[in-house]
Order: sequence, then C-alpha cells, then structure tokens
Amino acid sequence: MRFGVLGPMVVRRGDGTEVRVGGPGLRALVAVLAVDAGRVVGVDRLVDALYGDAPPPGVGNAVQSRVSRLRAVLDVPVERSAAGYRLVVDPSEVDAVRFEELLARGLPGEALALWRGPALRDVGEAPFAPVLAARWEELRLRAVEEHDVASVAVLRELVEGFPLRERLVARLVRALHREGRQAEALALVDRTRRVLAEELGADPSPELADAHLEVVRGQRAPARHVLPAQLTSFVGRAREVRLVAEAVAAGRLVTLSGPGGAGKTRLAVEVASADPGEVFFVDLAPLGVGGDVPRAVVAALGLREDGLRSTSSPVERLVAALAERRVLVVLDNCEHVVADAAALVGRLLAACPGLRVLATSREALGITGEAVRPVPPLPVDDLDSPGVRLFADRAAAVNPSFAVDAVSGPLVVRICRALDGMPLAIELAAARVRSLPLAEVAARLGDRFRLLSRGSRAVAARHRTLHAVVEWSWDLLDAEEQAVARRLTVFAGGATVESAAAVCAVAGTDELLPSLVDKSLVEVSGTRFRMLDTIREFCARRLVEAGERDRVRRAHAEWLLELAVRAAPHLLRGEQVQWVARLAAEHEEFTAAVRWAAGADPALALRLVAELGWYFWLRGLRSEGALLAGEVVAAVGPTAPPGLAEEYLLCALNASSTGTREEALPGAPSPKQLAPEPELFQGPPTRPYLTMLWGMAYGVPDVEGPSLDARRTLLGPDPWSAALGLLGMGVQYQYAGRVAQAREAHARALEGFRALGERWGASVALTQLAELAQGDGDVDAAVVFLDEALELSAGFGATEHISTMLVRRAQWACHRGGFDAARADLERAAELARSQGAVGTLAEVWLGMAEVCRYRGDLAGARGWCAEALRVCPSGWFGPEEVRALIDVALARLALADGDRAGARAALDRAVASGAEWNNPVVVTRSADARAALALAEGDARGAALLAGAASGLRGAVAGPDPDVAHVRRQARAVLGDERFEALWARGAALDRDGVLEALRA
Repeated sequence: MRFGVLGPMVVRRGDGTEVRVGGPGLRALVAVLAVDAGRVVGVDRLVDALYGDAPPPGVGNAVQSRVSRLRAVLDVPVERSAAGYRLVVDPSEVDAVRFEELLARGLPGEALALWRGPALRDVGEAPFAPVLAARWEELRLRAVEEHDVASVAVLRELVEGFPLRERLVARLVRALHREGRQAEALALVDRTRRVLAEELGADPSPELADAHLEVVRGQRAPARHVLPAQLTSFVGRAREVRLVAEAVAAGRLVTLSGPGGAGKTRLAVEVASADPGEVFFVDLAPLGVGGDVPRAVVAALGLREDGLRSTSSPVERLVAALAERRVLVVLDNCEHVVADAAALVGRLLAACPGLRVLATSREALGITGEAVRPVPPLPVDDLDSPGVRLFADRAAAVNPSFAVDAVSGPLVVRICRALDGMPLAIELAAARVRSLPLAEVAARLGDRFRLLSRGSRAVAARHRTLHAVVEWSWDLLDAEEQAVARRLTVFAGGATVESAAAVCAVAGTDELLPSLVDKSLVEVSGTRFRMLDTIREFCARRLVEAGERDRVRRAHAEWLLELAVRAAPHLLRGEQVQWVARLAAEHEEFTAAVRWAAGADPALALRLVAELGWYFWLRGLRSEGALLAGEVVAAVGPTAPPGLAEEYLLCALNASSTGTREEALPGAPSPKQLAPEPELFQGPPTRPYLTMLWGMAYGVPDVEGPSLDARRTLLGPDPWSAALGLLGMGVQYQYAGRVAQAREAHARALEGFRALGERWGASVALTQLAELAQGDGDVDAAVVFLDEALELSAGFGATEHISTMLVRRAQWACHRGGFDAARADLERAAELARSQGAVGTLAEVWLGMAEVCRYRGDLAGARGWCAEALRVCPSGWFGPEEVRALIDVALARLALADGDRAGARAALDRAVASGAEWNNPVVVTRSADARAALALAEGDARGAALLAGAASGLRGAVAGPDPDVAHVRRQARAVLGDERFEALWARGAALDRDGVLEALRA
C-alpha cells in the first residue's frame, strides 16, 4: 500500500484504488504510524502525538480502539508489541519518507513532484501535525531556493505565501526573466523591496539585488542544455572533469576513449552540464553497424522536416542549423559507427566555426585536431579511494544500513580491485548488497574472474571484465526475469511497461521490470526501461541461444503495427497532436522494426510503412520516411505482394516523394520508376492520406483533365478525404484561373477540416484563401487568414511551415512599402529555418531579402542575397524549382536596372523554361511581368502591353499585385495611347497559360 501525507491524506492499494480511512482522528493515527513506517511507535509517543498535554480519560483504550478500526480498513498489518505499534510497510511507500530520501540523494525535482499540497492538512487538531508539516514545508522551500526545478506557477504560489524569503523571490525573478517577462520580474522586485522596508526596515539581499541587476542589464538567461537526466550521484572523477573541460575549452574536438563500462558517457555529461553555451546530447548506441549517423544527429537536435519543399540532405540541414551558433554536441557511443561519425564530425567542424564536439568511443575518430582523453578505471587504493566511495554510495542506496567500516572495508577494496575499478561493474556488484552478504559478493566475483582471466587474450576487453559481471548478475535472476531481460533487447530505444508486456509475453512483466531495475540490469528514463550497452549485448546473445530472436522480433514489429493502426484515425482528427507525440516516443522502435521486417518479412514491412507514412509527414520527417519506404520497396521488388496493392502504392509514393535529390538505394528502382501510373490503382483507399501523396507525386492536374475520374477514385467516403478533395479541387481551380470557384472550394475545405479539429488541413486551406485574398488586392483579409494559419501551425510545431508563411507575409508587406515589417518577418523566418536546417526555406528567405534590398535601391545587396539564395537552394522538385526560377526573375530585374538587357533576357529564359517544364503558373506570371519590363526597355511598347496584360490574366488566382507592373503599365500607355494600349492589354489578358508561354517564347 502507498501512503500520502504531503497534501490531503491518501492511502492507495497496489492497483491504485483508494482506501477511505475515515475521520480526522483515524487519519492522524495513520499519519503518525506512516512517517515511521516499519518502525515501532511507542504508546506514549502516540498519545503525545494525537492528544498532546490533554489526553482523555482511558486514553490507552482510545488508542487501541483507533488501531482496531484502522486494521479493519488497511490491507497491511498494524502489529502490536510490548513497545507499541508498527505499520508493516516499506518506508519508500510513504511519500514524506520518499521526499526526504530524494532530497538527501540530490534529486529535488523528483522530490518536489511528490508534493500535492499543504502536508497533514486533514488530520484535525493532532498536536504533532504542525511541527512535521512545518519541517517538510521548510525542506520544500529550501529545495526550490537552491535548485532551478520549479515552474513559474509554483514559484509564484510560494512567493505569495512567503514574500520575505528573498532567495525564493530571486528564483522567481530569474524564472520570469528567462521566459521574457521582464516587466513582471521588475515589478516583483519593487514590491519585495517595499515589503522589506515596511516590515523589516531592511534592503534587498545581495542575491535578490543580483537577480534584479540581471534583468535590468538584460543579461541572457542560461543557455539550453539537452542532456540526459542523471539518477545517481557522480563519484570520483573531479580531476578528469577538470582536465576534459579544459580540453573542450581549448579545442573543438575531444574524444573520451576507453572500454565499455569505464564511465565515458557519465563523464561527458558532467563536463557538458557545466558548459555555458548550448549543449545537445546524441546517443548513437541505438544505431546498428552502418547506421545513419547524420539522421541521428538531426533527430537529437530536434531539426524537423516539415515543409513540402524540404529536399535537403541531413548533413545540409545540420550545416544550416549549426553554421552560426555556438554549440557543444556530445556524440556518445561512436565505436560501432566510427567511420561515419568521423566523416560527419569532420564536415561539420569545417563548416560550423562555433561548433565543438565531445565524443565518446572505444577508439579515436582519427580526425586532424582531435584531442583524445582516455578514461581510466577508478583508483582503488584505500578506503577513501573513488572506487570504494562509488561502491559505498550505490550499496547504501539499496541497503541503507550498509557502511564501509573496519570490517567491510577490506572486502569492498577486494571487490573493486577484482572488478578493475570499472564503474559499471562496481555499481552492479554494489546492487547485490541488497540481497547477499558482502562476503558472498566477494566470493562469487572471485570465482568468475579467475575463470575468465585465463581465457584468450583475443577476446574483447569488454568481455574479459564486464561480461563476467553481467553473467554473474544474470545467474542471479529467476527464469521469468531472464526471459524479460533477454526479450527486452529487441527494443532499440527502451520499452514502456505496455510495450514490454506485449512483446516479452511474460506474466507479471509490470512487476519484473522494477525487479530488473533494482538488480541494475535495467535503468529507468521517464516512462521507459532501458539497458546499458554491455548488458543489452549480453542479454541479446542469450536471446539467440534461447532460439527466440526471430519470434520476439516479430512480436515487436507486430505490436508496433497494432499501435500504428490504432493511431491512424486519431492522426486525422483533433487529437492528432497527442497521438503524434505518442508515436514519436516509439520512433526508434518503428525504424528498427521496419528494417528488421524488410529483411525477414517484406509484407509486414510494407504494412508498417503504409501505416506510418502520415506520421512521418506530420512530424516533418518526410525524408526519413522516404528512405525507409525505399528500402522496403527495394526488398519487395517491382510488384506488390498479393493483397497488398495499396500498401505497396503508399510505399512507392513515399519513396519517390523526395524527388531526384534523394540518392537511389543499391538495387532499388529510381523514384520515377517507383511512382505508379494512376490506372494501376482502384480506389477509394483505406488510408486517406494516400490521396495527399498522390497529389504530391503527380502535381496539380488540369481541372477538366482526362484523368479526373481516375483521380476521384482516390477520395474515400470519410470526412477528412472529403475536405482534402475540396482542397485539391480549389488548387485546380486556382491554376485554371477560376478564382470564385477556388475560393468556395477552399472555404468548404476549411470548414471540413475545422469540423474534424485537424490542424494540418486547416492551415493549408487558410494559406490558400490568403493567397486568393491577396490576389484580389485585399491584403488585410489575406493577413488575417495567414495569421490564423500561423497560429495553427505553431500549435502543431510545424516550424518550417511557419517560416514559409512568414516569407509570404513579408512579400506582401514589401509590395505595400512596409519594408521594415517585411525584414522583421524575414529575419524571424531565417531564424526558424536555420534552427531546422531547412535550406530550401532559407533560399526563399534570402530571395525575400533580395527583394527588400531591390525595392530600397540597394542593387548590390539584392544581388548578394540572390547569389546566396541560389547557393543554398535545392533542385529537382516542384517547390525548390519554383524558388530557383523566381530567383532568376529577380536577377533579370536587377540586370535590367543595371542596363544589362542580355543578362536580363538570359535569366528570364531560364525562368520561362522552368515554368513550362513544371507547369507552374506562379513562375509564368512573374516571368511575364519581368519580360514586359524588358520589352519596354527595348522600345517594344506593344510587347510590353501584351505581356503585362497576359500576366494580369493569370495573377488573380496565383499571385497578388506587383508594384513593378504599375510602372510598366504607365509607360506603355504613355507611348501607345489609351486605345491601342487597352486593346493590346485585353488581348494579352485573354490568353491562357499555354498562350502566355507561347508569347514569352516569341
């Protein structure tokens, strides 16, 4: 049973059901016994605690009566002895005891998470309660004051209750400052200063004054540190921490080398946690040999691939994200991918001058400038040596009565020496003190190591030492624990209780997992149970020996498939954000399962990728999803397995969705070969997002095209497909110049997506409505639509999509002369694009910067931005090709401004060719605008009027007013006269897109 006194009294059974204890008197008795759980509480002490100095007559009978009533409701014994009463329960099941234990172990965050409200608030007038409650409250306050672990809301509540605790106020001031709420922070300091003066006649303390000064001076809040939380204390590496920190400060690449279990990762985390700049941790252990190191780093840095125009490689995204930042990246466990890790680190260090790398590996990366720092074993010289202190700390954690003294000390030294001072081995041995006498631990380790030390020197060092420790720990497990331990190894990134129970298929897995944690075979990180590398490798071999590997891997893949199927409908509704997060927690598992299934059961791999496709798109991981899909299609071959036509089609579309920028897999068809013909599919699909992929693969068809009926088969009967169909029809109407019909279709699509609560579709529909409003010249309405789309995308975390919309808003502001507003939007867009390594979007930003410079008359600046945009812009796909063509249009206008007509003509020829190849009306319109200006400069007023009219006929559906057009119109009218100008203008406006292209070529 679990007992809670840090807040309203609560008693719960192991299954979570609550036990109703009764009135205040009975709750007071529970509290007195619970805070001394497992120990005898004397009757006299009970009387004092419950009644104080005024006990009632017959107080002994009263206490006995209360105990009897308490026994009737509790599921655990309340034992009676001559000395008093004892609640038979593990002290760790009492939140107050656990609270103090966690604080003592240096885990204030976990301790504060136990606090539910004022302690002992509902035990009546019991005299003991105020003293204990005040003690716990003071411990809580000190923890908050000394550690940055409380939220602004919690800090505000505490400051309101204790306005004179200046350290608490200082903590809240800094927290508000970090969140950008400087006005609130300053107001809090002023209010506290007045209270101190009025009530104490004192000035603010130095700590509060320092916090105030940080806000006034605008000093930056602490840099972001993304490091794994450490659950145990750090023992015995002070010298190594100092030396490694100095090496990291002096150089740009430091590698910690040493055998498995030496403590390389923990040392790296300790050094990184003290670094003043941004810090990111990348664990390469989940990757198999030959795994994709760049994508692992992209994922660890949180770089999303969200926009439909993102076709850059992971390395390009990393360079774009890190080029202008001061960042320390901890690259952990490089040894099994050392060549790939070295290649990536070398490229990033060369391209990103502010980057530093702290790597851990069993061998050096071998890069020029690398500083290698071996991590030695812990010294084990005497009772005060680091190895002995580590053993004592970990043993006391599992057995509070353990201490190193004159009797136990020599045995501890013997154990630590036998384990070569290796931290992991010492920790595993110390964990056994919970269930074995220390002498038995020493005897068992001695037997194992004598046997192993006589083995072959060709065996890996890790197996000559840690293998013996893990094997010994393995032998101590019962059969069910061994089954769970070996089957857990199929999880690449750890398992939850739910997933472990499903895959391991062992009764009582929820109880066996904590048991494995207690025995140091498994560690807990949040809600996941993970194994250290050495232990995982050992247990994986046991899985093979048991003949279970393929069966358990299949169970792992099938459980993930069931999860993906269960999530599918939720990803198209209002709960999609929560379900994306749910699937993201299993991302490593999905990747591992797909790759295993691609080799063992391609049909299962097809089903997995088909179910996961939409998840990859929503998370902005389109390239990663395409890579997996390509591997599966390559494994399946050129034809779909029986009954899996739709799954194969989804894989093929996903695999081809990155265009020509993605290198083909060895033996796999090219992207164009993978894309099927429309006639090969008979709809509607069972997975509605196939329709979206189809549109991405084939582009925007003519609204009256011959294959319209075939495409209609892709629209299922569900509401999401109906809304998507309206959205697609709206785009078709836009490209056909039917503005009113396009607006109606997009409005109805928006209504459909809103009814579902689906953010992605609503955001896209709003963006299209914004373009139509801007095309009508109603920029205010366009901005309203776009702002709502931005808000939806922000809630969904679509960073790259937000950047693209900011570029669009900046373009509109620029056309209205709002250059400062345009530049502000572009700078924010650039920051977002860089943070995600989105080079395609970054090219759009630089093009926007070029246009701002051109309109302001800074032609040299505009030319520089255009060159930078072309340098970073990808190619080979609809979106990036549009950006490249629009850069050519901008270069043509700059050449024209310099009087270089030939240069302008060459740039426009490239843009027109791209617009024709990709059937892109935006490029055609902008090219016609610029070609009209060129014709006017060449003295061809007739051509200028015709082309300007042609551009105006297309613009309303795909582009808004352009200030350059007004100038051409005025000049041509002045040369031709009103009547001739209007006739030529009308003739151009009557041309369709093909006619405009023909005129441009002529």
